[in-house]
Amino acid sequence: MAGDPYQELGVARGASADEVRKAFRKLAKKHHPDTNPGDKASEEKFKRVSAAFDIIGDPDKRKKFDAGEIDADGRETMRGFGGGSPFGQQGGGGWSPRGQAEGPEIDLSELFGDILGRGRPGGGGQGGGFGGFSQRGADVRARLEIDLEDTIHGAKKRIAFSDGRTIDVSIPKGAEEGQTLRLKGQGSPGRSGPGDAFIEMTIRPHAIFRREGDKLVMDLPVSVPDAILGGKVQAPTPDGPVNVTVHKGANTGSSLRLKGRGLSDSHGKRGDLLARIVLMLPETIDPELEAFAEKWRAERPYTPRRR
Repeated sequence: MAGDPYQELGVARGASADEVRKAFRKLAKKHHPDTNPGDKASEEKFKRVSAAFDIIGDPDKRKKFDAGEIDADGRETMRGFGGGSPFGQQGGGGWSPRGQAEGPEIDLSELFGDILGRGRPGGGGQGGGFGGFSQRGADVRARLEIDLEDTIHGAKKRIAFSDGRTIDVSIPKGAEEGQTLRLKGQGSPGRSGPGDAFIEMTIRPHAIFRREGDKLVMDLPVSVPDAILGGKVQAPTPDGPVNVTVHKGANTGSSLRLKGRGLSDSHGKRGDLLARIVLMLPETIDPELEAFAEKWRAERPYTPRRR
């Protein structure tokens, strides 16, 4: 027979959902059977607070309970029957971690973290039996730095955990910054099997290439003679250098498209690489070039277009 769920959790009827959850978290940690082995009183208290959270931790159930439409066991009542008690008629029966109807899932792995691993209440059954706890090992999390080329070609990386274990991680083509890989069964060991490993990937900045949305972009330095006359220049790509044609009269800001040399999508299909031309003067301006520029400016002045 369940009591008033608000009293069980020690919260006011006007408590927010966050306050209800915090109260349950605190009591569940305190009275969890794994932290109080053999303590029947704590076990019973854990059952009650779990059942209470099953009611007022779910917005729909809480609304119905406050309106007197269901009792503290989650059973429907006739409003006003039995003196109008909001608890309705309470019958016997065994405790179940999910109550008599579907309600909020009590994810103990989220609530307890490393204290209790992945344990969750087992089926209570009839007659008040508590059942067992599925002691699945805790999940582990780690961060892995990868290179831009790893996201284009795919790769295998080895990562070490604090417990001394190492595992090989397959980096998929098209991997994104902040993407998390789930490795089943690679977490901490437990009675009912190991947990999972979650690997968050971060991509190191590249010295040449940069991502702009789904495009791979680079700056391509071009000399003044090549820009004026046109010609072949060498351009770096993630697959190695290639020769590209710069058209006559090329200017800073114009782009060359290198097909199939860009980023990979999740299916491994390659996009294009955009090479943006940047005109570069020689490091040293010799007298002949300086004299040519002075004559050109005097005889053929022009104003660069604003882009």
